[in-house]
Amino acid sequence: MYSSSTAHQPDKDSNVPSKSKIAVAQMTSVGNIETNFQTCKTLAEQAVSQGAKILFLPENFNFLGMSPAESLALAEPLNGPIISRYAALAKSLNIWLSLGGFQERGPDPEHLYNCHVIINPAGNIAASYRKIHLFNVDVPGGPVLMESRFTSPGTGLTTCDTPVGRLGLSVCYDLRFPAVYQRLAFELGAEILLVPSAFTVATGKAHWEVLLRARAIETQTYVVAAAQAGHHNEKRESYGHSLIIDPWGRVIGKLDDPLATGIAVAEVDLEEMRRIRESMPVKEHRLAGQGAIEIDFFKQR
Repeated sequence: MYSSSTAHQPDKDSNVPSKSKIAVAQMTSVGNIETNFQTCKTLAEQAVSQGAKILFLPENFNFLGMSPAESLALAEPLNGPIISRYAALAKSLNIWLSLGGFQERGPDPEHLYNCHVIINPAGNIAASYRKIHLFNVDVPGGPVLMESRFTSPGTGLTTCDTPVGRLGLSVCYDLRFPAVYQRLAFELGAEILLVPSAFTVATGKAHWEVLLRARAIETQTYVVAAAQAGHHNEKRESYGHSLIIDPWGRVIGKLDDPLATGIAVAEVDLEEMRRIRESMPVKEHRLAGQGAIEIDFFKQR
């Protein structure tokens, strides 16, 4: 089932249709793997019934418990039974699945990887990405979260070609580092940037939508942000507000209830994206100015 992926993918298939339906999920994961799987299964069935070719699930889709020790105890390799079960689900429904943040077994017993996995309708892993930027923050008015205490960072970026376009993978806190998305879009050809997340309420209220729309505008790509929502347990609460944003920065998909479990469906139009890029060629202008920026950087050192 498992096939490794790299950041460099082959040239995009010219047979990819201009318009495709996609679905973004919103859910409240709990500390029970079976409960979460049944929720994801229902969401996938809803996505298929509405004609979506791919469903984007949030970070921690599989498990969100009370402590890092719980996550470490259940961490598995990508060829383990949990991902295999989601692969079987994708195959049975003939849908692509973006599993936004899985507890992959890490390099030692004290650390796991926060891994974003893409599964195709054949039930195979098409791509995987280990979260690079770890959330070590004392949130003002919120919790103290130290992800690096139990998570090892990834070491490279990943894109993945699909029938809806080329995906650029990330996870949650990566959102605050625009260079990630600029490289995915401008250098690796991503057309849809993925930001599966479990944002805190405090940071979500302040920064969630504005950062997502900024990433879409500055890279002229679609952005899909599947979110955890609501109270998971007495220690954790997530902001919700799953969004699909177009390359002009417009929100084109969201749930009516920003905390409800469900999906939002929207249409990706790659031809419209190309028109936006042609009318304002940011990629070319970025290249034209890069030399001056690099010269100035070395002058300041």
